[in-house]
Amino acid sequence: MRKTATFAIITLFLINILNFYDRNVAGAVVEPMRKEFHLTDFQIGLLTTAMTVLYAIIGVPLGRVADVWSRKRLLAWGIAVWSALTAFTYFAANYGMVLIARLGVGVGEAACAPTATSWLGDLVPPTRRARVLGLFMLGVPIGGALSYFFSGPIAHAYGWRVAMIAAAAPALLLIPALFMLREPERGESETHREPVHTGSMWVVLKIPTLWWIIASGALVNFNMYAIGTFMPAMFGRIYHLDVGQAGIQTGYVYLIGGIAGGLIGGWVGDHIIRSYKNGRLWMCAAFTFIGAPFAYYAGIATELSVAVILWIVLYASLNTYYGLVYSAIQDIVSPSQRGTTMALYFMAMYLCGASFGSIITGGLSDHYAKLASQAAGSAVITEAARASGLQQAMIVIPIVNVLLAFVLFMGSRTILGDMLRRQRAAAAVAA
Repeated sequence: MRKTATFAIITLFLINILNFYDRNVAGAVVEPMRKEFHLTDFQIGLLTTAMTVLYAIIGVPLGRVADVWSRKRLLAWGIAVWSALTAFTYFAANYGMVLIARLGVGVGEAACAPTATSWLGDLVPPTRRARVLGLFMLGVPIGGALSYFFSGPIAHAYGWRVAMIAAAAPALLLIPALFMLREPERGESETHREPVHTGSMWVVLKIPTLWWIIASGALVNFNMYAIGTFMPAMFGRIYHLDVGQAGIQTGYVYLIGGIAGGLIGGWVGDHIIRSYKNGRLWMCAAFTFIGAPFAYYAGIATELSVAVILWIVLYASLNTYYGLVYSAIQDIVSPSQRGTTMALYFMAMYLCGASFGSIITGGLSDHYAKLASQAAGSAVITEAARASGLQQAMIVIPIVNVLLAFVLFMGSRTILGDMLRRQRAAAAVAA
């Protein structure tokens, strides 16, 4: 049984790596794409915003499906769709075709998080969930890092379209591996019987802590998508790197910072819960607050090596979020509501966070670039002005980090009551 669970955890982890590899590939090749189609930073941001809005909307019904249908089949269909649409970008002749392809990627990827996190919750007991969910969410930085490490150099050598094909290829191996897994029963890992909720999917919104967690998801995704969309472009413009070199530097941030943050968050989450039931949210608030000054100085650093180190620390602080907060969600909802809860959570975090992170940062970048050109007496926006504009726009990240820390701290004040209510409901059913 343990070997079966381990194989399932590894397979779902690899699927999440592919998920975020394909999600970040557009950011990795953004500069050659921008120059070919003559795009503004607002249009670049819109690619991510449009994808995440559709992702959020589609994710809610798919989360409900994940609670009542085969999670294995739903996830397999999702992988097939997002990989096919990533590959379709190879044939894009204009900006509109790229936009349509990214929308399709959003539809497919909307099946991943609700199905996989619900599945993992049924594989391991509550005391191990922070580490397992933290491992699963290492797919975010590792998938992003691999996308930047490989997609940037591939785009530099063979063109950005070939990089899109390379991003889609791993699905040919992961879909068969997924079908080899045994899907656990819902609630299989719980130590006591839980009530089965068959009413409205919106009932989970009566949980006070979930509102704070939803707000935190919007804020963390604002920063994550601002970073994912514009960090390669920022390195390229400010430090004069080509698309391959900028991708590699971004890859370092994702790989080192992401793995460090994910592992720290998972380890801390499973240890602190033994002494402080609200410790997961409280510690996440502390980590994100500490990351804010690193984000500020990273945004104004003049040396590449200093900037990369500071961004690594900031990115590590953000990646503690997943193991700590995702396990906290499962502390306050029953197994039969997990897919639905995660889908509602993702809808809010993408509609209110990710969709704004890229487009607001892009809009600010265009605005500051225009001001820089006017100050220099230029009638057109130069590449130097674009570099200055993007650097100023990235200062929004430390501001959002402070807000995120406050919201998580407020959630830590209500979670004890919500955990107690869930335990009482389970005890009533057991009696």
